[in-house]
Amino acid sequence: MEAMDDMLLANWVNLHHSSINVPSSYLQPPETRPGTLFISSGKTIPVVDLEEHHHHHHADIINQILKASEEYGFFQVINHGVSRDLMDDVLNIFKEFHSMPSKEKLNECSKDPNRSCKLYTSGENHRRDAVHYWKDTLTHPCPPSREYIKYWPNKPSNYRFAFINIYWINSNTNMIRCDIKLGLKILEMLCEGLGIRKEYFLSGGLSENPSLVVHHYPPCPDPTLTLGLAKHRDPSIITILLQDKNVRGLQVLKDHEWFGVDPIPYAFVVNIGLLFQIISNGRLIGAEHRVVTNLRNARTSVAYFMNPSKESIIEPANDLLVNASTQQTIYKSMSYEEFRTNFFHKGPKVESELHN
Repeated sequence: MEAMDDMLLANWVNLHHSSINVPSSYLQPPETRPGTLFISSGKTIPVVDLEEHHHHHHADIINQILKASEEYGFFQVINHGVSRDLMDDVLNIFKEFHSMPSKEKLNECSKDPNRSCKLYTSGENHRRDAVHYWKDTLTHPCPPSREYIKYWPNKPSNYRFAFINIYWINSNTNMIRCDIKLGLKILEMLCEGLGIRKEYFLSGGLSENPSLVVHHYPPCPDPTLTLGLAKHRDPSIITILLQDKNVRGLQVLKDHEWFGVDPIPYAFVVNIGLLFQIISNGRLIGAEHRVVTNLRNARTSVAYFMNPSKESIIEPANDLLVNASTQQTIYKSMSYEEFRTNFFHKGPKVESELHN
């Protein structure tokens, strides 16, 4: 029988589903355990309707998105223009991928010598981490170039069909192209609301390095003792998340209280990343969030991170400072590469490094 360290979590759970307890390395410290899975507080993140024929309500939509980003750092969007069939296909592809044998999945994700395309359990340093998280993760870059496609999985057979041809076909039949369009549309509206030029994120490499991160959370024998993801802020400009329609898991922290983000069928969850918090000079919130596990059902989520190039300079936007009552900057200016180094080495303490 294979040891847990020799296989991915989803496959290990499937093999031992009738007899497992939570392994000791997956037990969260008492102070971070979720306990009651969802706190019933009446809070929920705002939902914004982006229906194209509501263009005469453009200013109202901008105000809704801006207010949600200031107060919650999260909102859901409906009527966003991405086809329901495509959204179903994408989730089904990843569920099929995670149902494959461990060795087959790992072989599909071990082609890149630089390890930018990878598959791992818990975190990237699984064998060294003292506390583990109840998930498997597939990630790879999705930039507007062909350089990484040869490293993407070939299985399931329709994987690449759903995600490639971003700029080489005039079509809305692949997910990345749709996410790029939706992400830039949301960024443009937020810029309008903040008083920043609408094209801000089209320059300086600020949207040139997007990446795809797919988390798969198998059923857990005791969700009160584990976490799928720890409390964190995303190191992105914005994140666009496709949730499983039927399984809850995402929680947002607001006013020192956790509350669940209920899945809305065919909606996308959008959250502000820490980079946009810096660019907005603290006006927008890179909200803290986490993922809890589920007793009976696996949960799959697909996150599209809008990231800058390594050389991009991250700093409060000049347009915002000129239009503000004060030109005092809260955050330092730094390259995205420097930001990422700080973020992954200092964890929750990184924010003290970012302030002036």
